[in-house]
Amino acid sequence: MIPLVAFPEVVEHYAPFFGDVFSAEAFVEFKRYISGLIVSENKTVEGINRLFVFESRNQSSLNRLLTVSPFSLTALNRARLAVLASVPATRRKPKGVLSLDDTLLTHYGQDFEQIAKLYDHVSQSYVWAHDLVTLHYSDDDTDYPLLFELWKPVDVNKLEQGLRAADVPLKASKEALKATAPHKWRSYLVGVWQRRQKQQPQLRTLYDSKLSIAQTLLEQWVAEHPDEKLPVVFDSWFTQPAFCRFLDDTLHLPYVGTLADDDQVVLKTGQQTLKEFADQLKQEHLEALAQGGKAVFQRITISFKGQSETYYSYCQTHTLHNFGTQRLVINYRQADLADSPAYYISNRLVWQAAGITRIRRHRWPVDPPFGGLKSTTRKARPRGWTSINYGTSTPFNDMLR
Repeated sequence: MIPLVAFPEVVEHYAPFFGDVFSAEAFVEFKRYISGLIVSENKTVEGINRLFVFESRNQSSLNRLLTVSPFSLTALNRARLAVLASVPATRRKPKGVLSLDDTLLTHYGQDFEQIAKLYDHVSQSYVWAHDLVTLHYSDDDTDYPLLFELWKPVDVNKLEQGLRAADVPLKASKEALKATAPHKWRSYLVGVWQRRQKQQPQLRTLYDSKLSIAQTLLEQWVAEHPDEKLPVVFDSWFTQPAFCRFLDDTLHLPYVGTLADDDQVVLKTGQQTLKEFADQLKQEHLEALAQGGKAVFQRITISFKGQSETYYSYCQTHTLHNFGTQRLVINYRQADLADSPAYYISNRLVWQAAGITRIRRHRWPVDPPFGGLKSTTRKARPRGWTSINYGTSTPFNDMLR
């Protein structure tokens, strides 16, 4: 490990953006911490503190910065965004995209505040982790998180008491689950809470689900940046009818969501799953090509991060069950349509396949796991965030993850 005899030049250059966030002493510790994240292989507080030979300090000073220093996390994040806005390469652009995703921050052990046993799609098992909901920005030049909030496990007792106080009926037959299967009782209460919110909006305050957090982050962003109408993109977990209506009717934002095989399209002949519909279109496409007719799936090319990508796309306006009228895109990657299709929807009915596909493509930077592992399913760390093995979850650490 190479010791530090001075703060790195990049830290000294950008540190003034953060000067008003901290007290004089805390500002020095902030620069020490950021320098350690950049330079140190051992990113624990002890490892970072041992780097500095030009001003030796007790480790407790750095501990206090991360746990009890009374700075504003909101002010710190605004300063970070001001730094990014000052650099042309990271400045937000008209063709930028906002994406929503949640990130599993796994831990070894259970002695962490707000930790929960959550399902990891990579290992296909339950792991102890924090879950960070992120509003992310992406364009062809850069990617970085804008806003974020740590999801907290539901307080089952508070939720039950709140539902009863609001005269929400709970099935007596489910009461036994409290003792025999607490996780099922929790799932039951959360399900009731989700279903009753439309009739009783006040119930939302009982629990911040990932969708609730996502709405709050977007409300905050739109309030602070009313002139920016960047499209919002999200995966199938966030593509829920009420959330899409919130984006369209309340925030008036364009979006590109993702549907699954079993979502349904409403046709003149009745309802079909998207898988059935795609299979039907594929058959029509192959027959048309064999007879020299017009292809159903058109070849499109998009640019992403300076590279060209080709897709074979169907794009029309349809009625989707529970979602209403949407622009529907069905994409294949292979010319013979031998791969599995992807299904996207948008509330912008005049958008074409290439534009919708380009926007959806910008969700990927928030998805691959930090650290070089490759996956298209894991909820993972946004690019550019650092995992800190500090031993607890603090607002400061959650920002820098």
